[in-house]
Amino acid sequence: MGEVTNVMEFEAIAKQKLPKMVYDYYASGAEDQWTLAENRNAFSRILFRPRILIDVSKIDLSTSVLGFNISMPIMIAPTAMQKMAHPDGEYAIARAASAAETIMTLSSWGTSSVEEVNSTGPGTRFFQLYVYKDRNVTIQLVRRAERAGFKAIALTVDTPRLGRREADIKNRFNLPPHLSLKNFEGLDIGKLNKAEDSGLASYVAGQVDRSLSWKDVQWLQSITSLPILVKGVLTAEDAKIAVQSGAAGIIVSNHGARQLDYVPATIMALEEVVKAVQGRIPVFLDGGVRRGTDVFKALALGASGVFIGRPIIWSLAADGEAGVKKALQMIRDEFELTMALSGCRSLKEITRNHVMTDWETPRASLPVPRL
Repeated sequence: MGEVTNVMEFEAIAKQKLPKMVYDYYASGAEDQWTLAENRNAFSRILFRPRILIDVSKIDLSTSVLGFNISMPIMIAPTAMQKMAHPDGEYAIARAASAAETIMTLSSWGTSSVEEVNSTGPGTRFFQLYVYKDRNVTIQLVRRAERAGFKAIALTVDTPRLGRREADIKNRFNLPPHLSLKNFEGLDIGKLNKAEDSGLASYVAGQVDRSLSWKDVQWLQSITSLPILVKGVLTAEDAKIAVQSGAAGIIVSNHGARQLDYVPATIMALEEVVKAVQGRIPVFLDGGVRRGTDVFKALALGASGVFIGRPIIWSLAADGEAGVKKALQMIRDEFELTMALSGCRSLKEITRNHVMTDWETPRASLPVPRL
């Protein structure tokens, strides 16, 4: 493997290493994949307004998420079935996140269980959850996550049905036979049906509760003391209801562009959600983050932090735990450099005045201080 200079270069390496079915599963979006491209393209329409002649000899990237101190506002999003990418799968990502002093979110469709991930050692970890028709299954999953030391629930709310991912249909995607969804072992929740379009699609269609509503967010609060992040919010209307429903935070997400195509890029939806929340709970973002500049732009538009998905999978496939550590370090270094070149010494100094978008005219600059 040659010298990798940014996280996007991991994808080409991963594509060479992975079976086509596996690569396509991770890479693809829904239908025309317009939102998949837009998740990246929208970042390019946000430009910087850097401030100069500020002492940036010391820069602090540290922050707190739901009361948990982490080294940077860059966290790991849930991605399913990570052992398809590398034999160490979730173990490697958990260890890399812990070494970077940041948060890993474990997918409930992991190929390692909450207990197995907990066995890798200390670390701040969140658990991604779907609500199932059989509420007892949901309760069991939450209880196990609690016992395994997970610190929050990331409730995915944009998946009453699985989006149409045509690559999976063409490839007849199914989980390789040597792997299993470890969190469901011992639970009576059915088997993957490999005879239909997609094994995972059949599984979700049969088990995830399509009747899920806001009252279930409150029901979830009744069965756990863990804070609940509502993952999948794209509008001000839903952001306000999330606050009213007692959510501890919001993740602005379009599920990696894998659900409804032609929704806005998450970075485009972010500011609307932030304004609706009015600072009552933190707002995070996932989708399309590939550079430290992207992290800065998200924070300037009001995010408290970002979650990264596909780059973590590609770096895992390319070089296991070492690859994930390198990916996190590269994005961190880029983010720190962006802060320095924008005149920001801490996260609280990153403001809306540091960026401009292609849909607005440049604003008058802030009052000029006397020298």
